[in-house]
Amino acid sequence: MSFLRRHRAATPAGPDFDVLAMDPGDWPGNLGAGLLPAPDGSCQGVFLRYDLFGGRGPAMIIGNLPAGSPARDLTDGQIPFEVAQLLDALENDEDVEVTGVEDCPVMQGDNLLIVRKVKLSESRISCVQFDRSDNVLVTIASWDRPITDDLYALLKPLPAELFQQG
Repeated sequence: MSFLRRHRAATPAGPDFDVLAMDPGDWPGNLGAGLLPAPDGSCQGVFLRYDLFGGRGPAMIIGNLPAGSPARDLTDGQIPFEVAQLLDALENDEDVEVTGVEDCPVMQGDNLLIVRKVKLSESRISCVQFDRSDNVLVTIASWDRPITDDLYALLKPLPAELFQQG
């Protein structure tokens, strides 16, 4: 796996790792990206926001959080960072909690992927998580659309050029 490199700058110009997502050219809506900078300027995660609703809010958020990212440290019942971002983008201030987690095996090509389905008190949100081989946690949060096994086949590392500042 290749690694994305970022220039040394006061604010992160890109992640220190590949970002697993759907290629924007394969997606019919708008794509937005956000970085989680640490106080020292290092990148603590990347999330991508896919908008299928024509500017009325995102349909999906995909997060990539490396080991040590504070956004990975959750208490019991606390929703993943990506779910909070989805709710915020939709201007939904409803209290949402994790009600359960279920591990599901999924074949991705010749590889077995263990996907954690995160069950939430808000039934219109689908959320899944899995660990990449480089210990990056990938979380997918979707609004009003179920996440099916064929979605995992669409995920691939995005090129570094997408994360370079103009």
